[in-house]
Amino acid sequence: MAGVKQDSRPQLRIAVVGHVDHGKSTLIGRLLHDTGNLPAAKLAEIEASSRRRGVEIEWSFALDSFQAERDQAVTIDTTQIPLRTPRRDIIIIDAPGHKEFLKNMISGAAQADAAILVVEASEGVSEQSRRHAYLLQLLGIHKVVVAINKMDAVGYRESRFAEVGKELSEYLAKIGISPLALVPISARAGENLVKASAKMAWYRGPDLLAALDGLMPAQPPVSLPLRLPVQNVYHFDTRRIVAGRIESGRIHVGDALIFSPGNQEARVKTIEIWPPGPAPSEAEAGQSIGITLDRPIFVERGDLASHDKNLPILTHVFRARIFWLGRGSLTPGASYRIKLATRLAPVTVQSIDRLIDTENLAGAESSSVSTNQIAEVTFRSPGLLALDEYSANPALGRFVLIDGADTVAAGIINMEGFPDERRAAADARRNLFTAEHLFGADARNRRNGHRGAVIWFTGLSGAGKSTLAMEVERRLFLQGYQVYVLDGDNVRRGLNADLGFAPTDRVENIRRIGEMAALFADAGMIVITSFISPYIADRDRARQAAKGAFHEIYIKADVATCETRDTKGLYKRARAGDLADFTGISAPYEEPPSPELVVDTMRHPVGDSVRAILDYIESHIVLKSAGPASG
Repeated sequence: MAGVKQDSRPQLRIAVVGHVDHGKSTLIGRLLHDTGNLPAAKLAEIEASSRRRGVEIEWSFALDSFQAERDQAVTIDTTQIPLRTPRRDIIIIDAPGHKEFLKNMISGAAQADAAILVVEASEGVSEQSRRHAYLLQLLGIHKVVVAINKMDAVGYRESRFAEVGKELSEYLAKIGISPLALVPISARAGENLVKASAKMAWYRGPDLLAALDGLMPAQPPVSLPLRLPVQNVYHFDTRRIVAGRIESGRIHVGDALIFSPGNQEARVKTIEIWPPGPAPSEAEAGQSIGITLDRPIFVERGDLASHDKNLPILTHVFRARIFWLGRGSLTPGASYRIKLATRLAPVTVQSIDRLIDTENLAGAESSSVSTNQIAEVTFRSPGLLALDEYSANPALGRFVLIDGADTVAAGIINMEGFPDERRAAADARRNLFTAEHLFGADARNRRNGHRGAVIWFTGLSGAGKSTLAMEVERRLFLQGYQVYVLDGDNVRRGLNADLGFAPTDRVENIRRIGEMAALFADAGMIVITSFISPYIADRDRARQAAKGAFHEIYIKADVATCETRDTKGLYKRARAGDLADFTGISAPYEEPPSPELVVDTMRHPVGDSVRAILDYIESHIVLKSAGPASG
């Protein structure tokens, strides 16, 4: 915290993780003893407890706080214990290894700067070893020392150490972790913990303590864009102080800030610190500060302050890789609260994209996620969320899900296939004034015999949108109605010729089309739009632009059916990797949750589908006095 004097000795928090029977607590207890950090009274207690149970000295008793743990010989809660070395102070976090206590393991490891992954030499890399390694990666812990324990059980053989080390290193490489050291040890016998072991003279690397002393604490991410989540807003004397911890970047007096998701703007007037002292002119990541602003704006807990460049993403929808901790299963449609930095907001499970098998990292389809499973899931929020992808800024790309009072999942965010909605959410209407027409919509409607309307076709490529749009247009035109089709051919050749097909370009493409279609409808015309328009948020924005004249029609067909109709070979090219961000293959399509009409072209031929659309238009858009469209 700014203004607080820090201890000159560096401190490192290290989580010890691994399978329940691979000797984590034994390792910690013996390490405490061999480094002189175990008080004599505690050693005597351990020896007495071991004698009462008729076992050799049980070093794990130094850690196990609960009688229930001693009786069951498993750690069920995270234990934190200090270990002082000649170089630094270490906080050892003993995280539970049993499958039933993974939530405790995560809560312990989440506080760590680095980790020791313990693997037993005789058993080798277990399913739980892989799961714990994957969770370290999920928590952003990449500084990992591997301790291959119980080398005494395999006769201290170099060949067995090499075999286990190779298998584990290959798995860690697949999930993006490069271990800083692989150390062969016997925790119970104290071999290779604090000095080189004569029984493993073939090993030339550091002992475990030396490997730990070589670890360096993570540095605050000052080089990343500014991210200051608002913790609270306080009123002192005449000052209104916005308080929070800087998660990344730097802030200076005079900086122009944007507070997302509301996009309020203000400049930093002063930086406040505790305890009070000379006001600093700047602060950086890792510091807890307060700021005052040069003008009064509405800011609340959960808002995210950033500079007016390198802004966070704004979105209603995101993908995440989660570890599910809930007692029940996670299913599509379920609602939770997301804790993202200081923001707590509702989210709904839109889809379960795949389960991830930690054994072989393969993906599988599933309609639910069970306890202790890892999955890729798409979430939707009713309001805009300000966030970063985990790969760009881990502090704003991590979250937990809450159900009632329980934490039920931890996850990391990616936005693959989804756009940043900030541009579309900007207030483009600022400083604009409406010019009123000299006659109203009723006059247009009477002359045309129908109301102005946006008939918005959405669906996958190949679902039949263009075929149906052109036939519906023809039938309405023959009846004398004012009708026109907007599709990719007539829009992307002119108005949107400057746009590509990346997610952000697609958002802008549909935004422009929505605004133009709304003008058509305001002019009294029936405009039929034929676009994939894959994102719910974009279609909702088009609905808002057209006000009450918007009618969403879902032209429904699944990917398999659309591929059989793929005369242009687009799906084939997308599956071959020649087309990036192709909807349904490498980019998402969000089905309308409540369209005005669903036309299933898998079940109904073109003629029946056209008739269903015309019936809808006649019922909702054509004036009764004009008579029904037919032909």
